[in-house]
Amino acid sequence: MTADPTAPLAPYGAPARSEAAPRKAVTLHRLRAMREAGEKVAMLTAYDAASAGLLDAAEVDCLLVGDSLGMVMQGHTSTLPVTLEQMAYHTQCVARGNRSAWLIADLPFGSYQGNTEQAIASSVALMQAGAQMVKLEGGGWTAPVVRALVERGIPVCAHLGLTPQSVHALGGYRIQGRDAHAADTLRQHAAELGAAGAAMLVLELVPSDLAAAISASYPGITIGIGAGARTHGQVLVLHDMLDITRGPKPRFVRNFMQGAPSVLDAVRGYVQAVKQGAFPDEALHGYSA
Repeated sequence: MTADPTAPLAPYGAPARSEAAPRKAVTLHRLRAMREAGEKVAMLTAYDAASAGLLDAAEVDCLLVGDSLGMVMQGHTSTLPVTLEQMAYHTQCVARGNRSAWLIADLPFGSYQGNTEQAIASSVALMQAGAQMVKLEGGGWTAPVVRALVERGIPVCAHLGLTPQSVHALGGYRIQGRDAHAADTLRQHAAELGAAGAAMLVLELVPSDLAAAISASYPGITIGIGAGARTHGQVLVLHDMLDITRGPKPRFVRNFMQGAPSVLDAVRGYVQAVKQGAFPDEALHGYSA
Protein backbone atom coordinates (compact mmCIF):
# COMPACT_ATOMS: atom_id res chain seq x y z
CA MET A 1 0.00 0.00 0.00
CA THR A 2 1.34 3.42 -0.94
CA ALA A 3 1.92 5.80 1.98
CA ASP A 4 -0.01 9.06 2.06
CA PRO A 5 2.58 11.71 1.11
CA THR A 6 0.60 14.41 2.94
CA ALA A 7 0.51 12.52 6.26
CA PRO A 8 2.78 13.90 9.03
CA LEU A 9 5.90 11.86 9.65
CA ALA A 10 6.67 10.25 12.98
CA PRO A 11 9.26 12.35 14.86
CA TYR A 12 12.85 11.20 15.08
CA GLY A 13 13.26 8.80 17.97
CA ALA A 14 9.53 8.27 18.39
CA PRO A 15 7.87 4.95 17.64
CA ALA A 16 5.27 5.18 14.92
CA ARG A 17 1.83 5.42 16.44
CA SER A 18 -0.44 2.59 15.47
CA GLU A 19 -2.92 3.73 12.86
CA ALA A 20 -5.44 1.34 14.40
CA ALA A 21 -5.48 3.24 17.69
CA PRO A 22 -4.28 6.85 17.29
CA ARG A 23 -4.67 9.26 20.15
CA LYS A 24 -8.09 10.85 20.12
CA ALA A 25 -7.86 14.48 19.03
CA VAL A 26 -7.70 16.99 21.86
CA THR A 27 -10.60 19.40 21.39
CA LEU A 28 -11.79 22.42 23.32
CA HIS A 29 -14.61 20.26 24.66
CA ARG A 30 -12.05 17.72 25.87
CA LEU A 31 -9.97 20.44 27.54
CA ARG A 32 -13.05 21.74 29.35
CA ALA A 33 -13.86 18.21 30.49
CA MET A 34 -10.30 17.88 31.82
CA ARG A 35 -10.76 21.04 33.84
CA GLU A 36 -14.00 19.78 35.33
CA ALA A 37 -12.40 16.42 36.18
CA GLY A 38 -9.38 18.07 37.79
CA GLU A 39 -6.95 16.73 35.17
CA LYS A 40 -4.06 19.12 34.55
CA VAL A 41 -3.44 20.41 31.02
CA ALA A 42 0.14 20.07 29.71
CA MET A 43 1.20 22.66 27.11
CA LEU A 44 4.54 23.32 25.41
CA THR A 45 5.71 25.67 22.69
CA ALA A 46 6.39 24.30 19.20
CA TYR A 47 7.77 26.11 16.18
CA ASP A 48 8.36 23.43 13.53
CA ALA A 49 6.95 20.17 12.17
CA ALA A 50 9.54 17.86 13.75
CA SER A 51 9.09 19.15 17.30
CA ALA A 52 5.30 19.24 16.84
CA GLY A 53 5.29 15.57 15.88
CA LEU A 54 7.48 14.65 18.83
CA LEU A 55 5.35 16.59 21.31
CA ASP A 56 2.20 15.04 19.89
CA ALA A 57 3.76 11.57 20.23
CA ALA A 58 4.52 12.38 23.87
CA GLU A 59 0.81 13.26 24.28
CA VAL A 60 1.26 16.92 25.12
CA ASP A 61 -2.30 18.30 25.29
CA CYS A 62 -1.71 21.71 23.69
CA LEU A 63 0.94 23.08 21.35
CA LEU A 64 1.58 26.82 21.45
CA VAL A 65 3.16 28.46 18.44
CA GLY A 66 4.42 31.32 20.58
CA ASP A 67 5.85 34.59 19.40
CA SER A 68 8.68 33.54 21.72
CA LEU A 69 10.07 32.16 18.47
CA GLY A 70 11.45 35.67 17.97
CA MET A 71 13.87 35.01 20.81
CA VAL A 72 14.24 31.23 20.57
CA MET A 73 14.43 30.79 16.78
CA GLN A 74 15.42 34.23 15.50
CA GLY A 75 17.79 35.47 18.20
CA HIS A 76 15.98 38.70 19.06
CA THR A 77 16.01 40.10 22.59
CA SER A 78 12.19 40.33 22.71
CA THR A 79 9.10 39.09 20.89
CA LEU A 80 8.36 42.50 19.36
CA PRO A 81 10.01 42.02 15.91
CA VAL A 82 7.91 38.93 15.05
CA THR A 83 5.46 39.52 12.18
CA LEU A 84 2.09 38.02 11.40
CA GLU A 85 3.51 36.43 8.25
CA GLN A 86 6.20 34.69 10.31
CA MET A 87 3.63 33.45 12.81
CA ALA A 88 1.47 32.07 10.00
CA TYR A 89 4.50 30.29 8.49
CA HIS A 90 5.47 28.61 11.76
CA THR A 91 1.83 27.73 12.47
CA GLN A 92 1.67 25.97 9.10
CA CYS A 93 4.84 24.02 9.95
CA VAL A 94 3.53 22.93 13.35
CA ALA A 95 0.13 22.00 11.91
CA ARG A 96 1.81 19.67 9.41
CA GLY A 97 3.69 17.83 12.16
CA ASN A 98 0.79 17.65 14.59
CA ARG A 99 -1.95 15.02 14.54
CA SER A 100 -3.99 15.32 17.69
CA ALA A 101 -2.85 18.09 20.07
CA TRP A 102 -4.85 21.31 20.38
CA LEU A 103 -2.99 24.01 18.42
CA ILE A 104 -2.79 27.62 19.62
CA ALA A 105 -1.01 30.47 17.80
CA ASP A 106 0.05 33.84 19.17
CA LEU A 107 -1.18 37.05 17.59
CA PRO A 108 2.12 38.98 17.36
CA PHE A 109 2.71 42.56 18.42
CA GLY A 110 1.01 45.06 16.12
CA SER A 111 -1.39 42.53 14.58
CA TYR A 112 -4.40 43.25 16.82
CA GLN A 113 -3.76 46.48 18.72
CA GLY A 114 -5.05 48.71 15.90
CA ASN A 115 -8.76 47.88 15.92
CA THR A 116 -11.19 44.97 16.02
CA GLU A 117 -11.17 44.58 12.25
CA GLN A 118 -7.38 44.16 12.27
CA ALA A 119 -7.63 41.59 15.05
CA ILE A 120 -10.23 39.61 13.11
CA ALA A 121 -8.17 39.65 9.89
CA SER A 122 -5.00 38.59 11.74
CA SER A 123 -6.84 35.81 13.55
CA VAL A 124 -8.33 34.54 10.29
CA ALA A 125 -4.81 34.35 8.83
CA LEU A 126 -3.60 32.19 11.73
CA MET A 127 -6.70 29.98 11.69
CA GLN A 128 -6.28 29.42 7.96
CA ALA A 129 -2.64 28.49 8.64
CA GLY A 130 -3.82 25.68 10.92
CA ALA A 131 -4.40 27.20 14.37
CA GLN A 132 -7.43 26.10 16.35
CA MET A 133 -7.21 29.00 18.81
CA VAL A 134 -5.47 32.38 18.85
CA LYS A 135 -3.77 33.99 21.84
CA LEU A 136 -3.55 37.69 22.62
CA GLU A 137 -2.00 39.61 25.48
CA GLY A 138 -3.38 42.15 27.92
CA GLY A 139 -6.58 43.07 29.69
CA GLY A 140 -9.05 45.91 29.76
CA TRP A 141 -9.13 47.05 26.14
CA THR A 142 -8.79 43.46 24.90
CA ALA A 143 -12.15 42.26 26.24
CA PRO A 144 -14.18 43.74 23.32
CA VAL A 145 -11.66 42.25 20.89
CA VAL A 146 -12.05 38.82 22.49
CA ARG A 147 -15.84 39.11 22.31
CA ALA A 148 -15.71 40.03 18.61
CA LEU A 149 -13.47 37.05 17.82
CA VAL A 150 -15.54 34.58 19.82
CA GLU A 151 -18.74 35.81 18.17
CA ARG A 152 -17.14 34.95 14.83
CA GLY A 153 -16.26 31.41 15.86
CA ILE A 154 -12.60 32.00 16.70
CA PRO A 155 -11.58 30.45 20.04
CA VAL A 156 -9.40 32.76 22.14
CA CYS A 157 -6.71 32.27 24.76
CA ALA A 158 -6.04 35.44 26.76
CA HIS A 159 -2.78 36.24 28.56
CA LEU A 160 -2.35 38.28 31.76
CA GLY A 161 0.44 39.02 34.22
CA LEU A 162 3.79 39.40 32.54
CA THR A 163 2.84 40.10 28.93
CA PRO A 164 6.09 40.00 26.91
CA GLN A 165 4.77 42.27 24.15
CA SER A 166 4.48 45.00 26.82
CA VAL A 167 7.91 44.34 28.35
CA HIS A 168 9.08 47.93 27.93
CA ALA A 169 5.93 49.36 29.52
CA LEU A 170 6.24 46.88 32.40
CA GLY A 171 9.86 47.82 33.05
CA GLY A 172 11.30 44.42 32.22
CA TYR A 173 10.51 40.81 33.02
CA ARG A 174 9.08 41.36 36.51
CA ILE A 175 6.53 39.55 38.67
CA GLN A 176 3.12 41.17 38.24
CA GLY A 177 0.26 41.61 40.73
CA ARG A 178 2.36 41.90 43.88
CA ASP A 179 0.51 44.84 45.47
CA ALA A 180 -3.21 45.01 46.23
CA HIS A 181 -4.09 47.45 43.43
CA ALA A 182 -2.24 45.44 40.79
CA ALA A 183 -3.81 42.21 42.03
CA ASP A 184 -7.29 43.74 41.92
CA THR A 185 -6.66 44.93 38.37
CA LEU A 186 -5.61 41.44 37.27
CA ARG A 187 -8.72 39.95 38.88
CA GLN A 188 -10.91 42.49 37.13
CA HIS A 189 -9.27 41.92 33.76
CA ALA A 190 -9.59 38.15 34.15
CA ALA A 191 -13.28 38.48 34.96
CA GLU A 192 -13.83 40.69 31.91
CA LEU A 193 -11.97 38.29 29.61
CA GLY A 194 -13.89 35.33 30.97
CA ALA A 195 -17.19 37.14 30.43
CA ALA A 196 -16.09 38.04 26.89
CA GLY A 197 -15.65 34.34 26.13
CA ALA A 198 -11.90 33.67 26.35
CA ALA A 199 -11.90 29.89 26.77
CA MET A 200 -8.32 29.82 28.06
CA LEU A 201 -6.19 32.21 30.10
CA VAL A 202 -2.40 32.14 30.49
CA LEU A 203 -1.18 33.61 33.79
CA GLU A 204 2.51 34.47 33.65
CA LEU A 205 4.72 35.49 36.56
CA VAL A 206 2.00 36.28 39.06
CA PRO A 207 1.89 35.28 42.77
CA SER A 208 0.63 31.74 43.20
CA ASP A 209 -2.15 32.75 45.61
CA LEU A 210 -3.46 35.27 43.08
CA ALA A 211 -3.25 32.73 40.24
CA ALA A 212 -5.13 30.21 42.39
CA ALA A 213 -7.87 32.75 43.20
CA ILE A 214 -8.30 33.69 39.54
CA SER A 215 -8.35 30.02 38.53
CA ALA A 216 -11.06 29.22 41.09
CA SER A 217 -13.46 31.76 39.58
CA TYR A 218 -12.44 31.78 35.92
CA PRO A 219 -15.05 30.10 33.68
CA GLY A 220 -12.43 28.67 31.34
CA ILE A 221 -9.04 26.95 31.62
CA THR A 222 -6.12 28.72 33.28
CA ILE A 223 -2.55 27.88 32.28
CA GLY A 224 0.31 28.94 34.50
CA ILE A 225 3.90 29.82 33.72
CA GLY A 226 5.75 30.94 36.80
CA ALA A 227 2.39 31.25 38.57
CA GLY A 228 2.47 28.31 40.95
CA ALA A 229 0.84 24.90 40.79
CA ARG A 230 -2.81 25.78 41.35
CA THR A 231 -3.79 26.72 37.81
CA HIS A 232 -5.60 24.23 35.57
CA GLY A 233 -2.46 23.51 33.56
CA GLN A 234 1.12 24.53 32.82
CA VAL A 235 3.14 25.77 29.86
CA LEU A 236 6.87 26.09 29.27
CA VAL A 237 9.05 27.10 26.35
CA LEU A 238 10.26 23.82 24.85
CA HIS A 239 13.85 24.96 24.51
CA ASP A 240 13.95 26.02 28.17
CA MET A 241 12.73 22.70 29.58
CA LEU A 242 15.16 20.81 27.31
CA ASP A 243 18.03 23.05 28.53
CA ILE A 244 18.78 24.18 24.97
CA THR A 245 18.38 27.87 25.78
CA ARG A 246 21.72 29.40 26.69
CA GLY A 247 22.21 31.77 29.58
CA PRO A 248 20.15 32.18 32.75
CA LYS A 249 16.58 30.92 32.78
CA PRO A 250 13.61 31.84 34.94
CA ARG A 251 13.68 30.08 38.29
CA PHE A 252 10.41 28.26 37.54
CA VAL A 253 11.99 26.35 34.62
CA ARG A 254 13.02 22.74 35.24
CA ASN A 255 15.55 20.89 33.07
CA PHE A 256 13.60 17.79 32.05
CA MET A 257 16.49 16.50 29.94
CA GLN A 258 18.46 15.79 33.10
CA GLY A 259 18.42 12.02 33.52
CA ALA A 260 16.23 11.46 30.44
CA PRO A 261 17.61 9.11 27.74
CA SER A 262 15.96 11.05 24.90
CA VAL A 263 14.06 14.22 24.09
CA LEU A 264 10.89 12.17 23.75
CA ASP A 265 11.38 10.80 27.26
CA ALA A 266 12.06 14.29 28.59
CA VAL A 267 8.80 15.59 27.14
CA ARG A 268 6.92 12.57 28.46
CA GLY A 269 8.45 13.31 31.86
CA TYR A 270 7.14 16.86 31.68
CA VAL A 271 3.64 15.70 30.79
CA GLN A 272 3.68 13.19 33.64
CA ALA A 273 4.97 15.78 36.13
CA VAL A 274 2.24 18.26 35.15
CA LYS A 275 -0.50 15.62 35.29
CA GLN A 276 0.63 14.37 38.70
CA GLY A 277 1.05 17.86 40.13
CA ALA A 278 4.80 17.37 40.59
CA PHE A 279 5.56 20.38 38.39
CA PRO A 280 5.85 23.11 39.32
CA ASP A 281 7.03 22.69 42.89
CA GLU A 282 4.99 25.26 44.80
CA ALA A 283 7.69 25.67 47.43
CA LEU A 284 10.33 26.51 44.84
CA HIS A 285 8.35 28.20 42.07
CA GLY A 286 5.24 29.68 43.67
CA TYR A 287 5.64 33.44 43.95
CA SER A 288 3.83 34.23 47.19
CA ALA A 289 4.42 37.97 47.16
